[in-house]
Amino acid sequence: MLLSTLLITSLLGWIIEMFDHAYGSYMKYAYPADELMPLSCRGRVRGQEPNRGDIDDSLGKKAMTDVRLDNDVVVSVFETNIRVLGGLLGAHVMADLLRQRGGRMQWYRDELLHMAKELGHRLLPAFNTTSGLPYPKVNLRYGVLNPLSRTGTESDTCTACAGTMILEFAALSRLSGDSIFEEHARKALDVLWQRRQKGSDLVGTVINIHNEEWVRRESGVGAGIDSYYEYLMKAYILLGDNVFLDRFNIHYSAIMKYISQPPLLLNVHMHNPTVSVRSWMDSLLAFFPGLQVLRGDLKPAIETHEMLYQVTKQHKFLPEAFTTEFRVHWGQHLLRPEFAESTYYLYKATGDPYYLRVGQSIVEKLNAYARVPCGFAAVQDVRTGTHEDRMDSFFLAEMFKYLYLLFTDKSQLPIDIDDYIFTTEAHLLPVSLSTTQPPCREEDLFTHTCPSMETLFPNNPSFAKTIRDSYKYLTGVGRTFNAPKRVSTVALLFLVSCEWVSGLKPEVRSVVATHFKLYRVKLVAEVSHTAEEDEVMPHVVQLISPPFLGRTVLTAGPAKFGLDLTKQEHGVKGSIVKASPYTACEPIDGAVDLKGHIALALRGECMFVVKARWLQQAGAIGVIFIDHREGSNSQDTPLFQMVGDGDSTKDITLPFVFLFSREGAVLTAALEEHHNVDVLLLPKERQLGHGEWRHQQQEEEADSSQSANSDRGPDASP
Repeated sequence: MLLSTLLITSLLGWIIEMFDHAYGSYMKYAYPADELMPLSCRGRVRGQEPNRGDIDDSLGKKAMTDVRLDNDVVVSVFETNIRVLGGLLGAHVMADLLRQRGGRMQWYRDELLHMAKELGHRLLPAFNTTSGLPYPKVNLRYGVLNPLSRTGTESDTCTACAGTMILEFAALSRLSGDSIFEEHARKALDVLWQRRQKGSDLVGTVINIHNEEWVRRESGVGAGIDSYYEYLMKAYILLGDNVFLDRFNIHYSAIMKYISQPPLLLNVHMHNPTVSVRSWMDSLLAFFPGLQVLRGDLKPAIETHEMLYQVTKQHKFLPEAFTTEFRVHWGQHLLRPEFAESTYYLYKATGDPYYLRVGQSIVEKLNAYARVPCGFAAVQDVRTGTHEDRMDSFFLAEMFKYLYLLFTDKSQLPIDIDDYIFTTEAHLLPVSLSTTQPPCREEDLFTHTCPSMETLFPNNPSFAKTIRDSYKYLTGVGRTFNAPKRVSTVALLFLVSCEWVSGLKPEVRSVVATHFKLYRVKLVAEVSHTAEEDEVMPHVVQLISPPFLGRTVLTAGPAKFGLDLTKQEHGVKGSIVKASPYTACEPIDGAVDLKGHIALALRGECMFVVKARWLQQAGAIGVIFIDHREGSNSQDTPLFQMVGDGDSTKDITLPFVFLFSREGAVLTAALEEHHNVDVLLLPKERQLGHGEWRHQQQEEEADSSQSANSDRGPDASP
């Protein structure tokens, strides 16, 4: 306990020193510019540095000799709201609190609130649309429609851009007494809610601000949508309005049905959510486990967080985007704080010291790989460790705040942290702004939650550990991991999505031409940006021993690796045996019992090829993988083709097929009842009818008898 206390104290001191180094470098080398350029040791002043396009829209050129908000500059409405307006409001709340306590800040006369109100009015012209959805950009001096504004021609905005205004605008209204801000933010949320896809209850990524039509229909919880969901939940906590919670819960059910495939969070088509639209995830979704903690859904939060942690262990930081195989898709790391945020929430919810060790690793990696003499620099590519000359403001606003709070007991804080809600930039707003105070409904904590996570979860570290342990093989721990080979400048931007870990839906990995009942799967070409469609030939598992005699036929999916059953005239026959452990993610127990048999193994916890190698090593002659997702079946779910891990699979020589849960249950029930069950693995088009099976069996018996007689020699007696 003493060592732990000393370590935590040491880490807290380190975090404070890191903040001083980062903030002190900004004040020394960059103030009054918007951002520090940590490699150049100077400030980034808009117009004086090379234009970076939309990235610079987060820079307002607001701080000059004195703070001014009337600059002739086009800014992002979204970024200005969450960074500048939120920062002014959070600072006002803290300044006002200190003033009320006496002693400090007695000179303060709400100057920050007045500035916030002025900025709010300068953002309001963006809402001058027929729909109520805001323009994505506004000129702080000239608004949107003024000929001098140099903006107002945009027709689209992202869902998060329009849906991440309610906390700051509602707080501004309630602190200033001017309701216009909250009214506009509510209107924008109403439009997004009304335009959700009613069948799936999902929203798209980009919407037209004039006709309210979706422009990009992919749906996920990462970039473009993320904080829309966050603000629905937090608006309920801050404002006490059940309409926000009701909307969030409906969206959340849809997310968990279509997007969440623990530990993955996929992107799907909002109108056809069983279809995955890409084979990679972006790092912004790392906030979602923290939001799940607020929602009270701890298990998937732990699962996804553990996946993210293993990605950081593999690449030092979360790449800006990474594939479903944990490989780098976009190598940048902008010092984003979302992973630290979720780590903080999970530790406060579980009390598991494991998350303190995760936090320690974040601190150590920042110092080892991002620290430079003039602050901390973003990583241009996690594969090479090269730096980028930027240190975004969210690094100061969020990263150190979450790390400090992670290692600090709330009794040591000058405020009761449960009295506040974090904005998406980690600015604190008081829940006392609520005009209604709904009680915490103890009978239904997982639908209506209070801000305090202690109400939801007792400190139970073993609970989180049990869930995490299911993912210990997630990134191939215990086997060699080979980085993707550089094939060409366009190669490997998309990698073949291997079927792996606990519960990746087959339907989101498949594209089915349903009108023609063709079975297809989308596989990604190794050296091309475009996906290539391969026809998936349905296979079967045919039960051939008595009493089935070929009458029971189960539809199965094939594999891209191992023995090609389409080239085997009579398929592969054998008796089935359950592998132990059933997931086959580690060396097989009782390999003698498995040798010479077809193994049954449960999907999940590790990649198919990992299981395949363990089972092949144990002496199996074939493998039937069974889906662990209860109720899945081949009638409702398109078949998919199992693929490898991106490395060579030439060493895998067994035949493999995949059964959905319902078909798998038929097979395991037959094994439990009859103990000795023979099956035939073969393409569906070659499955044998009952008469054909009896005929083939007789031929094989005759061939066997003839072979035996031949072995005796010409003089052998019958």
